[in-house]
Amino acid sequence: MNIAVSRDHRFSIGVERDGGRFYLSIPVSNRLVDYEEHYEISPAEFELYRQDLSAALPLINLCRRRQADDRLITPPGEDRGVAT
Repeated sequence: MNIAVSRDHRFSIGVERDGGRFYLSIPVSNRLVDYEEHYEISPAEFELYRQDLSAALPLINLCRRRQADDRLITPPGEDRGVAT
C-alpha cells in the first residue's frame, strides 16, 4: 500500500500488505507492459522519506540505473523494463 507519492519525481514509498516490508517503487516499462519495481527500504529510511520525499532521490537514481538491485523485492524477469 502506497503511503506517499512523488508525482514530480515519479516514485512512491509504502508498506507491503502481506509481509509488512517497507518499499520504494519506481515505474518501469518493457515492450509489453508498464509496471513498478519495488525496492526494500529500512524502517529508518521509510520514516526519513515519509518526512522528506526528496531525501529518497539519491536512492531513486541508483534504482533507475539498476545499481540497487540487491534491494529488489521481486527479481526481474527476462524482459526487464526500463525506468520511465
